[in-house]
Amino acid sequence: IKFKIFRSKVEKNLVLLGMMAVGKTTLGKIVAKKQKLEFIDIDSNIEKKNSMTIVEIFEKKGEKFFREEEEKEVLESMEKKNCVIALGGGAFVNKIIRENVLKNAISIWLTLDIETLIKRTQWNEQRPLLNKVSNKKRLNELFEERKNFYKLANHKIVCDELSRNDIVEKIMTLYAKY
Repeated sequence: IKFKIFRSKVEKNLVLLGMMAVGKTTLGKIVAKKQKLEFIDIDSNIEKKNSMTIVEIFEKKGEKFFREEEEKEVLESMEKKNCVIALGGGAFVNKIIRENVLKNAISIWLTLDIETLIKRTQWNEQRPLLNKVSNKKRLNELFEERKNFYKLANHKIVCDELSRNDIVEKIMTLYAKY
């Protein structure tokens, strides 16, 4: 499939948000490459700066420390222009992050049904807020806690019935409107 390069008229960043395992990083990398934009993965940058995985940060320094690092990283990334930024699943709950993103970027909430998220997270050891016993219950709780924040994004893409290419095309089309 040949993609057109959609270039936003403004230099706003494109921010992808949503639950863990929805595909923010995977789709963000593809969109950034096709649009010739820089890709920023917030969780990955936090891991690099702390020389620890997210799980290790949660275990050794706690969620509060992680959320502080997350806020710093997002605000720093938002100072750049024409980037595709993949937020961690809980980042948009943070009022400072959310207000900055809503004011200065184009935000897209990617969503998938819980059953698909469960399948995608089932064997992943890198999810500090999940444990094997009650992934479904915990994912449902997290979604309930976060959905009202996610709804504030500029756009929403329900990814359930779409191919990866369709989602990428939708993201680029929405971004091009600005």
